[in-house]
Amino acid sequence: MNPASSVQHYENFPVASLLCPPRLRAPIQALYHYARTADDIADEGDAPATQRLADLTAYRDELQTCFAASAAQAKTPSRWPHIFDPLRLVVHRVELPETPLTDLLSAFMQDVEKTEQTIRQGSRPGAAYADRAELLDYCRRSANPVGRLVLHLHGIDDPASLAQSDAICTALQLINFWQDLSRDIPRGRHYLTAADRAAHGVNDADLQALRGTAQTQALIADCCAWARQLMRQGAPLVHRMPGRMAWELRFVVQGGLRILDKIEAQGFNTLQRRPRITVADGALLLWRALGMRARATSPGP
Repeated sequence: MNPASSVQHYENFPVASLLCPPRLRAPIQALYHYARTADDIADEGDAPATQRLADLTAYRDELQTCFAASAAQAKTPSRWPHIFDPLRLVVHRVELPETPLTDLLSAFMQDVEKTEQTIRQGSRPGAAYADRAELLDYCRRSANPVGRLVLHLHGIDDPASLAQSDAICTALQLINFWQDLSRDIPRGRHYLTAADRAAHGVNDADLQALRGTAQTQALIADCCAWARQLMRQGAPLVHRMPGRMAWELRFVVQGGLRILDKIEAQGFNTLQRRPRITVADGALLLWRALGMRARATSPGP
């Protein structure tokens, strides 16, 4: 795989852009390529679940060599040198914690296992989570580690900042879920919880057929409101981040909120159409990012 090509998967949000401090571009890119490649192993192509899990296990083993004290372990031949050679340098240069990186792999493995179990049982349209608590635990491992690693690179570790970072990352993950229903459901996966589906009286056959109804639209609207609330909870983090990274984060937050706006504008029917950020949204995102700064510096309440 060409590591540069993986950046195209996340067209909604800037990654290591020119706004990112130059000293952090290489570490952030290394972390991004690590996460994106693992996600591709879990999701892309037509490999069977057993092969995906075996590859993710091998990927985890290579991660462990990045933290190995033994020089012999560190020199083990790599299947993914374009991922782990840069990552190994970052691990030792900035003393990255290992847990967030392994948490990501745990979430990707869970995706594979859930999808395979659902397909085996013949209960499409996808592997469902029981309730929001279970889904949040998944996001804790699939999304929140990314934000915590970025905070680590900036030397930020206070509880308030970590909580706000988690809120933003979870919100982005949820937004991606509600944005991608038209893609995920045909692949045997979705993240609309059983409790939420029951609360809105959603017929799973409608989901399987990607058929928009008043019930599915109400369900997606409720899920989007949840994601928006989390994003607003985390947004004050932009005022805790230093310099250029604060602006990077503003665009991340506003990119996520813009996707929610577009989902709402199409009647919360992402079963049939996937909204996305385009070049035409650039001026609005800039205006909204500037507005976040203005609110932080203006006098009064």
